[in-house]
Amino acid sequence: MTPPDAAPAPDRFARLAPARRVWAVAAVRGERARLSALHAALETRVWLGDRLVYLGNVLGVGPDVAGTLDEILLFRRAVLARPGFEPEDVVLLRGAQEEMLHRLLRLQYAPGPATAVEAVRWMADHGIGATLAAYGATVAEGLRAAGQGAVERARWTAGLMGSIRARPGHENLLTTLKRAAFTVPHDLAGEAPGVLFVAAGLNPDRPFDAQGDSFWWDDPGFERAASGVIGEDGERRGWGGFARLVRGFCRRADGPVEHGFGVTLDAGCGLGGRLVAACFAPTGEILEILEA
Repeated sequence: MTPPDAAPAPDRFARLAPARRVWAVAAVRGERARLSALHAALETRVWLGDRLVYLGNVLGVGPDVAGTLDEILLFRRAVLARPGFEPEDVVLLRGAQEEMLHRLLRLQYAPGPATAVEAVRWMADHGIGATLAAYGATVAEGLRAAGQGAVERARWTAGLMGSIRARPGHENLLTTLKRAAFTVPHDLAGEAPGVLFVAAGLNPDRPFDAQGDSFWWDDPGFERAASGVIGEDGERRGWGGFARLVRGFCRRADGPVEHGFGVTLDAGCGLGGRLVAACFAPTGEILEILEA
């Protein structure tokens, strides 16, 4: 299995080529203050030819979810205002928190009230409450709407969507999320292995273009993939032909840490820990690590 020359669905994956370097930002979880401090450090470090990837879970359990999106929009605007930068140079991945919000906004399509209520309860247990609060809603309201018919559920989700649209840029940012990003570097000998950036996980038993929601849910699968695979020549190589696998979320939040071919950046931002960003060469070498 080799890295794709072009993403199977260009709107779903970000192909970071050509990239001189890639800055990857770990899960922010609604901690605007730490993200602002990190951006202050990145301001003089993101150079022409670099790419910037937010590894999902920018929403979530922290104190300022909406403000975190505002901060990303501001920094993105500042980067793209520089000569030579293009919109595709700044990428935001879909993490579990963004996926839950997406599903919540489709609550009216649940098979029935029981299923809808179960879904909202599950999301509440996994941190959706802070995101709802950021847009003037509550879990209790969501549960009440979930327990009613499709029309009532649609009315509630329409109100939530209206609140998101009332924050300039939020809807557009949340509708342009990518499932994963990858580099495809080249050297004088031909194509060199690249780097795969994901929110949290992947399923090493599935091909790249059939991961589905594994990119934001399969935490254990990432660790299996990071161990590498044995090639026909008996040599251990990175999963999918990638030289490095990078994720921004881990349930242990014990990053930054390297394991085999994998790098976990999550140090618990939003949970009382630090926010981490790392700069990668297109072939996977870590060039610098920042913490805020």
